[in-house]
Order: sequence, then structure tokens, then C-alpha cells
Amino acid sequence: MKFKFPKSWKDGIQTFGRSLLLPIALLAPIGMVMGIANALTQSYMIERLPFLSNGTLQTVLSSLKSITQILFNNIPLLFAMGVANGVAKKEKGLAVFAAVVSYLTLNATMNVYLSVSGTLAEAAVASQVGQGSVLGIQTLKIESLGGIISGLLAAKVCDRFYRVEFPLAFAFFGGKKSVPIITFLLTIPIGLIIPVFWEVFNKILMSMSWIFMNDYFGTGSYYMLNRALIPFGLHHVLSSTVRFTEVGGSYLINGTEYVGILNALNEVLFNLGPSSPYWAELMPKLTGYLAVPQMLTTLFRFPAIGLAMYHTSFTKNKKIAKAVIITCVMTAFLGNITEPLEFSFLFIAPQLFVVYLILSFFLTIPISFLNISIGYIRGTIFDFGIFGLLYENTNWIQLVILGIINFVVFYYAFKYFIKRWNLETPGRESFDLVESSSELLKTRNYPEMARLAVEGLGGKANILGVENCISRLRVDLDDPSLVDQEKIRESGCTGIFFPSEKHIHVVFGPHVEFVKNEVDDLLKA
Repeated sequence: MKFKFPKSWKDGIQTFGRSLLLPIALLAPIGMVMGIANALTQSYMIERLPFLSNGTLQTVLSSLKSITQILFNNIPLLFAMGVANGVAKKEKGLAVFAAVVSYLTLNATMNVYLSVSGTLAEAAVASQVGQGSVLGIQTLKIESLGGIISGLLAAKVCDRFYRVEFPLAFAFFGGKKSVPIITFLLTIPIGLIIPVFWEVFNKILMSMSWIFMNDYFGTGSYYMLNRALIPFGLHHVLSSTVRFTEVGGSYLINGTEYVGILNALNEVLFNLGPSSPYWAELMPKLTGYLAVPQMLTTLFRFPAIGLAMYHTSFTKNKKIAKAVIITCVMTAFLGNITEPLEFSFLFIAPQLFVVYLILSFFLTIPISFLNISIGYIRGTIFDFGIFGLLYENTNWIQLVILGIINFVVFYYAFKYFIKRWNLETPGRESFDLVESSSELLKTRNYPEMARLAVEGLGGKANILGVENCISRLRVDLDDPSLVDQEKIRESGCTGIFFPSEKHIHVVFGPHVEFVKNEVDDLLKA
């Protein structure tokens, strides 16, 4: 049985999902480097591995951490540009420029709203109400959602207005120059509306605190909601309120009251230690909202999801799929960066994200009963080694046992649903992602491949638009009767099919982008 969306929805979701491949492809390997550099510069790691204290080595690692961190600090901006480039049908470069204009305007407008309404928080407590600094502007931290909004708006404005004409007095501002101007103007009301809804969302989260602080199912509820809010950037609001405010509870330790999960954890973990009676009393609950569920995800669930994707990929596609999957999994395993893998199925196969949330809820609940006491806030293999293996009284073996159960359940669940719904996860597109036996492809004669393809498609005049995904050209045609499939096959493609009457897909495999570039040059000539 194949899970089906309405065609317009499916096409839109696929286009949007493909638009995220560019930033995700960047973040995955960079995240691995950042994770390793971050782990090897931590004081607790240096104390246990003295060779890391070498000044030159620390300078190199610190520099790598700073360089890579700048990209992750600006993920929304990367998403704005990637979405604009992927969704816009015309003048992609112009759309990217307009997306940057929109993103800057969006954050500045939200800052104005917060200032005028008197809700601009002090910097010290900004994170507790979902605010923070974005490109030097204190604003709402809506994260990837802000970039996605700006990218979609810019793409749609570009396609609609890049040829607009104005009266003579304003003719200079017509055409392409109108796109960033119109995008700027349309972004302002959006930036004024978002904080209103954000305040409502924040109040809803606060009112739900009794659910995710429940002694029995609280950890599962909290972690499921945390994952569900990632696409909207609201997970930071949830995390901060639990970590630093009364929502996360108040804890009396040696006569001093500590408000919030993280404040109490810092006192027990770093000041009192495993021999303190407060360790056994408080650590299992505190860590259940911090490192422990994250370790379940990065160390067990993600490898299981990746393995399920690999095993369900088509045989001849496994080589290509493996590289993508391993990079995304290792980015989380080493660097605690989960977005590349989550986004790889959130926007392309959203049904899997629902499965992911449900399983996360039920398989996180046992944490509340296993007395696991592994801090701190991150979930990498390095953190497990330091805070789990090298600290006493952590019951790390319980985490491993629960993790193995999580691995098995996630693996078989994802494998089942990917096949059940015939989802196009990496390596499962409806054709082989392998190099053709064509001599043209073997010699990488992309100009000749493009020439034959354009000729077989009925010539330049018959081609209304050309896009590409991972491995196929997507071509809009004026007259499909002019298509010569035999001529197209001479170009070295591995498949041809018509998803609709005037739209044809020509499969070239992973080298399709180079063929598409040559097709673009021919169409412009």
C-alpha cells in the first residue's frame, strides 16, 4: 500500500523537501567536525586525557569549533537561502538575495514589536522567554521556521513579480529590482504577527507544565514535545522554561532553593558529586530531562533509523544512500546535532516524523523508573563516556539496556513503515541511482548528454522549464507529442517517465546536476 497525498500537496512537499538538501548537506559533515572539536576542548575531557592540554592542539581545536559554530548559529539564514533557491522557479539567485533581505527584516521587525510592546526581555533571562540575539538583533528565536518563512516568501514573490512593470515615474524599481522591495514590505506584517502567536504558544507551553513534569509519563511527554517543536524553533522555549524557571520545579539542597532543572543539576553534579545523598535523590529525575533521553536518540535511535533506511534502500542505490545516512547519523553521534537526519524525513516523509514522535514518547517513559543518573545536557558518545562511565553511581548499564531496546524497536518500526507506505527515503527513489553503462556518462561528456536530451525533448522551444532533484531532470513541456524517447535514451539516461501530461522526468543518477547545468547553458544560448 502506498501512502498518498493529493498531487498538488505531494509536489509541493517534495519541492520544499528538496530545497533543504543543500543546507542539510552542508551541516552534516560540518556538524561532525564541530562535535569532535567541542568534545576535545572540554575541561573534563582534558583532565582525563592529558595530551589534549597541548597548547597548539587546543588552539587548532578551538579555532575549528569557532569556525564551524558560526554556521550552526545561523542555520535559519542557511535555510532561508536554501528554500528560496529550491522553491523559486525563475531567477533563483534573485530569490536567494530577497530571502536574506526578508530574514533580516523579519528579525528587526520582531525586535521592534518586542520593544514597543514592552516585552523585550533582559539579556540574562531572554532565553527563558524564547528570545535571543540573531545577527546582533535581540529578537524571538524562532530558529529554522524564520528562515523557512523568508525563503518561501522570497521564492513566491520572485516568481510572481520579477517581470512586473511600474508606471514611468517608478519604472526604475520594476522588474527584478522590485522583488527584494516587495519581499521587504510583505515581511513587515509577518514580523508583527508572529510575536502575537508566539506569546500564545508560550502561555500554552507554560500551562502544560503539569503534563511533562509528571512523575510517571512526564519525561516521555516532555521529550516528544521537544522533538515536535524543532521545526518551529519552539523547542528552545520549552527547554529553557524547564531548565531555568519554576516550570521545572524547585529543589531544596542543603538549605538553598534551586529553581529549574539545570540549576539544581549543576549544584549536584559539579559541586556535591556522586557521594552526596542528593545524587541518589535528585539526579535520576533531573537527568531524565537533559542528557539521558538525548543519548537514547543520538546513540541508539538514530543508528537504528539510519540502518533501517539503508536496509530498505534499493540494492543498486545502497552505495550512495550509505554515504548520506552515515554522515547524518555520525553528526548526531559525535556532535549532538540531530537536525540533518530529522529534517531528512520530516519534510520528505512526514509520516515517519509522526512515528518518530510516538515512539519517542513511549520509549522515553522507562527513564523515570530506571534510576539512571547520567549528566550533563548533551547526548554524544563523549558525554556518555565522561559522565556515564567515569562518574560513579550513574547506572549507565541501565541506559545501555534501554538503548538496545530502543534500537530494536526503532529499527523494525521504521523499516516496516518505510516499506508499508513506500516512502522515498534515501536510496528509495523509483529508479536506480547508479552510473549508467553509457560511454557518455563514463567519460562525463555532459555537454553532449545535454544536447541529445534537449533534442529528444523536442528542442529548446518545447522546453518551458527545467529543474533537477537528486537524480532526475524535471522538465515542463509545451507539446509532449514532440518528445523522442529514443533520442533521449541516447544521452545516457537510465529512465524516462511522465508523471503528468506535460511534465517529464529523465533519470541521470547522481550526476544529474551537471547535466542540468549544461541544459541551462543550451537553453540560454
